[in-house]
Amino acid sequence: MTNKEKVKELLEASRDGTITAEQVTAAGLHRSILQELVENGKLYRFGRGLYVRSDAWEDDFYLLQRKYGRGIYSHDTALYLLGYSDRTPAQYTMTFPKGYNSPSLKQERINIKRVVPENYSFGVIELRSPCGNPIRVYDLERTLCDILRGSGSDIQIVGAAMKKYAASKEKDIHKLMQYADQLRVKPKVLRYLEVLL
Repeated sequence: MTNKEKVKELLEASRDGTITAEQVTAAGLHRSILQELVENGKLYRFGRGLYVRSDAWEDDFYLLQRKYGRGIYSHDTALYLLGYSDRTPAQYTMTFPKGYNSPSLKQERINIKRVVPENYSFGVIELRSPCGNPIRVYDLERTLCDILRGSGSDIQIVGAAMKKYAASKEKDIHKLMQYADQLRVKPKVLRYLEVLL
């Protein structure tokens, strides 16, 4: 089997149209083959060590999370992905643990949020992106607490999301209050709930 056949096999096995430099090395190939494929127009480089087939449907949500594995979609972006906002975010918001630093993050059009490690992993769920790929997002209760906690969220979006949540049959007030307590936004959450419930 030639090197090109090995790479072709790797790409065909990839359901999402991506291939990493790590996969190529593990297959016993030299990484220069990826550069050749980029020059031939078969692949394009999405980020360090991450390549995408030129004919693959590009899924920004999925690819950004592949590139920054520690990032979790949050705030306005999570509201959109959860169906609680119809406004497509102009800039995606991702939350990272404090101390995580990737120099290339600053070049992305990402709104970066950082949290202490003990508040990083609770409330994470897996959803399907609009293109059908798996992505990690904070659940609705965590997202509502996050947008009430920070500044910069559009008050109309926050109000509409809280109103929709209060009317939802799936709401979990107990979980919302637990999260609000841990994230120190209980008074704000209570103010909204007093008006809406």
